[in-house]
Amino acid sequence: MIRLATALSFAALVSTALPSLAETYTIDPQHSQAGFSIRHMMLSNVRGAFSKVSGTVQYDPAKPGDTKVNATIDMNSVDTHDADRDKHLKTPDFFDTAKYPTMTFKSTKVVARGKSHMTVNGDLTLHGVTKPVVLEVDGPTAELKDPKGARRGASATTKIHRKDFGITYNKQLDNGGVALGEDVDVTLDVEMKAAPASK
Repeated sequence: MIRLATALSFAALVSTALPSLAETYTIDPQHSQAGFSIRHMMLSNVRGAFSKVSGTVQYDPAKPGDTKVNATIDMNSVDTHDADRDKHLKTPDFFDTAKYPTMTFKSTKVVARGKSHMTVNGDLTLHGVTKPVVLEVDGPTAELKDPKGARRGASATTKIHRKDFGITYNKQLDNGGVALGEDVDVTLDVEMKAAPASK
């Protein structure tokens, strides 16, 4: 019994001492985007997306809790399918992209929930303000290899309150309502790639 306990203790010690086999993946901006949705006049949802997403993800399927995410979104890449609205979103009324050209996310804690889901806590910096947010992530997917390297994909959702980030612009309506909601639903679709293995 003592030998068994000693063996188990040694195995646990060795397993914790093993180096992480985490792979560093680069977010592929050509196959990734960050989308958002906000209520308009309490009648419909206006949707848009940022097409320029970059960053890195460190991921080891054996230790998903050690995952690290660093992502950057180019705020000037906003697209709501209306040129005038996109131009307005870039002004100080909203994103003020001349002063705050990027939005960033840096993970602080990751909790794996099964084989294909995780909760990622992190700091979101938007409009010069940093606040904690929680991403509910589906993935990462199983690794797919091609001649250019290995790839994985993941999708995530969260909700933010825009006034928390100093984005307060609104218009009062004749019926007493407001033109824009305060909650913003955010969706992320990310494809990431690792460098090809050296020969």
